[in-house]
Amino acid sequence: MGYRTLADCVADLKRHKMLREIDCEVDPNLDIGLIQRRVCANRGPALLFTRVKGCDFPMLGNLFGTLERTRFIFRDALPKIKLLTDLKTDPASVLRQPGRMLHLPQAMFHLFPRRVSRGAATMRQTLIKRLPQLKSWPDDGGAFITLPQVYSEDPERPGWRSSNLGMYRVQISGGKYEPGREVGLHYQLHRGIGLHHAAARDVGLPLRVNIIVGGPPSLALAAVMPLPDGMPELAFAGLLGGHRLPLVQPEGCLPLPAEADFCLCGTIVEDKLLPEGPFGDHLGYYSLQHDFPVVRVERVYHRPGAIWPFTTVGRPPQEDTTFGKFIHELTGDLIPSVMPGVFGVHAVDAAGVHPLLLAQGSERYLPYEERREPRELLTQSNAILGQGQLSLAKYLMIVAKEDNPQLDLNDIPAFLSHLLERVDWRCDLHFQTRTTIDTLDYSGSGLNRGSKVVIAAVGKKRRDLTGEWPEEWRLSSGFTEPRSVVPGIFVVTGPACREKNRAQVKVEIEALLKVLSENRPDERLPLLVVVDDSDFAARRLDNFLWLAFTRSDPASDIYGVGAEINDKHWGCDQLLVLDARYKKHHAPPLIEDRQRVRKIEAMAAGNGPLSGLF
Repeated sequence: MGYRTLADCVADLKRHKMLREIDCEVDPNLDIGLIQRRVCANRGPALLFTRVKGCDFPMLGNLFGTLERTRFIFRDALPKIKLLTDLKTDPASVLRQPGRMLHLPQAMFHLFPRRVSRGAATMRQTLIKRLPQLKSWPDDGGAFITLPQVYSEDPERPGWRSSNLGMYRVQISGGKYEPGREVGLHYQLHRGIGLHHAAARDVGLPLRVNIIVGGPPSLALAAVMPLPDGMPELAFAGLLGGHRLPLVQPEGCLPLPAEADFCLCGTIVEDKLLPEGPFGDHLGYYSLQHDFPVVRVERVYHRPGAIWPFTTVGRPPQEDTTFGKFIHELTGDLIPSVMPGVFGVHAVDAAGVHPLLLAQGSERYLPYEERREPRELLTQSNAILGQGQLSLAKYLMIVAKEDNPQLDLNDIPAFLSHLLERVDWRCDLHFQTRTTIDTLDYSGSGLNRGSKVVIAAVGKKRRDLTGEWPEEWRLSSGFTEPRSVVPGIFVVTGPACREKNRAQVKVEIEALLKVLSENRPDERLPLLVVVDDSDFAARRLDNFLWLAFTRSDPASDIYGVGAEINDKHWGCDQLLVLDARYKKHHAPPLIEDRQRVRKIEAMAAGNGPLSGLF
């Protein structure tokens, strides 16, 4: 059976030596986040901070810091989820093992929450100011709840069957919020709560919400799962947890998990938006201040012995990376059934997850053609970009599985080589302009606004790739230090453009293109990326992926030698140029406070309280 409470999970991890208690006083203002990120990077244990400065509640970090620990936490649920997946994708395999079907009735039973009259979650009350005030990065606008589960219901169809449980960050201090009464709720365009909020406005009703923190780990995972329409997150949490989820409903509030650790009950204030942020986010940059809804908090409940779980994010990989990998393990086999012809999709974590997708599809149209071109791949690309959070992608690179059945989507260098050996820049780039992108991505033309490009490559190998810069190739003034990333991809250092406007940046790139066009063509080098520091970009593939795809917008930053537009289709000859420099409109990158870093490193030295953790 799964864990019924977070305390049960903590005790089990402690028994199995997967958790470390930190008994010295630690400041939630920057210090705790610094520690958690370092321990996560070192693949260390879960962390229970028992003495949090200015707070009576312990804080739990790095709970999902490794894939192995996450599998351990949900070990009892995995066979049942695998059974349901196989019933969808390969029912014949289940019929060949009829004994597996014995678990199906129980699994289906656990999908239904149950009402209870009393629950530990509502036994105590506290104030917002007494909650842990976690600030993860120096320029964060205040303290945030970073592992919240925000619960809402469709106002026209009340009840858990039409509910949403989503992980939307919550700002609990700073800004212009009324202290102790109001908190900021940051949710993105594609999230389920947005539909509930719109429906509430349409019918003129206030939208009640519960901001849940803690409870059984199944709640946190359910809140980030890309579930199909009609599957409430509360139901999936019951399946993950191995028991029907008990719900208690205080008077005047929505129902809440009876075993939650904390719950802030309130209402979204109608027609009131306040600046939320800044917040150090998972792309490795700050989300800037923007107006978002405000929740007026009426009650703050907590259970006896409550534990406050948290995470911190930043340039990947971080703890949220594990969420993504584990979710892919649970749902990856379902991709062909949801998107016919698509064999797999890899959201590249090093590039910030949403900016870059790699995919394998099928190219079965007109098999008798001697020269194959992407056709079915484009249909499949539209399906991918229309699917939930995959719709946030800016760059989708897709190839045909039959061209190399052994190609592994997780082998990024091999995938890039396969694509670049086949791509034809004249016809294989397909843009979507003036469209929606990730709210956290500032590379586009404005908040939520930017572009996408599909790069679809199919057929026989067109070229060999080189990791040697052609001796006869020149660069225009200000562009220096070409470095190889992988065969076929080079980076060059370009002039700093942080203080330049878009027109000035374009003039620089056009000067570079003019000089490149005078070089002798070398098809072995199809992609050139302009960065601020080519040594850094070429040092590790992860550095390149982060810079290239978080600091560029396809429509405004892709250029090419010999570019032209034919029937509104943009293409170029031989060499594609991507400008991935840090620009004036970009959000600032995350930089840690060096004084705090030295303090934490001293605590980890010798026999200090953090010794052996990193």
